[in-house]
Amino acid sequence: MNQRTTADKWFEGSILTALILVALVMLFPFYYITAVSFTSPIEYLQKTIVIFPEKWTLDSYRYLFSNNVFIQAAGVSTFLATVGTALSLIITSAGAYALSRKRLQGRRVLLILILMTTLFNPGIIPPYLVVRDLHLINTIWALILPVLTSGWYVILMKGFFDSIPDELEEAAKIDGATDMGVWFRIILPLSLPSLAAFGLFYAVAYWNTFFSAVLYITKPDLRPLQIVLQQLLIDSSSSSSGEIANSMAGEIAIPTDTLKMAAVVIATVPILLVYPLLQKHFAKGVMVGSIKG
Repeated sequence: MNQRTTADKWFEGSILTALILVALVMLFPFYYITAVSFTSPIEYLQKTIVIFPEKWTLDSYRYLFSNNVFIQAAGVSTFLATVGTALSLIITSAGAYALSRKRLQGRRVLLILILMTTLFNPGIIPPYLVVRDLHLINTIWALILPVLTSGWYVILMKGFFDSIPDELEEAAKIDGATDMGVWFRIILPLSLPSLAAFGLFYAVAYWNTFFSAVLYITKPDLRPLQIVLQQLLIDSSSSSSGEIANSMAGEIAIPTDTLKMAAVVIATVPILLVYPLLQKHFAKGVMVGSIKG
């Protein structure tokens, strides 16, 4: 039986201490943002830096949630994260299931074409021309349809479907199930780990939509939350941020910085809350396609 020496204990203790310090350093910025967002306006203006507020207040959050600009942006981001993620999972899983069936004609050609999309990036202009010609500019679907699925995710999920025994499909077909029935009633329930993993990836991507909104959206009421957040965070001397800052803090004595911090917290917390709900399946889902049994 191996016994740990004093040197081993000191080494493990030093490693643990170093990891704790690194974790604290990484968590401190988010803690500071959260603390400032809950700080009262008077205290924030009086202090140079706020580590622990003497008086916690929800004034910044109350005003953000009473501001039409912010509410509309939060609604757009919520729509993208929910509807976009659901559609992406449907398209990705359906495409991966079809490609995993050996009877599909032209399967190898389709796989090569999908693989090429992961190797070559068309850039900015071709996708913009496609969105423009489809008359999707200044529509919510311009933020969903161009990124509805990922070739890499399709290939990974196909590897997961390849590991499902063909006998399950054959037994369902004997019982009269159609291809859609097999996919919906058998394949999808068995694919919860992969759906949870990819659903989290899609949800984070949709919630953080920024660059595509800059390209395709000019209507104020269709701007996602990240655009409004960016306009809050840029220098208040610029015209765009000045407009947003004035609309946010115009009639009440709330410092713009506390509004910025509250907006950052609101934009970050939903994604942080999603992961614990999917953690049960996420650990299995990240290994999707890595092992074919």
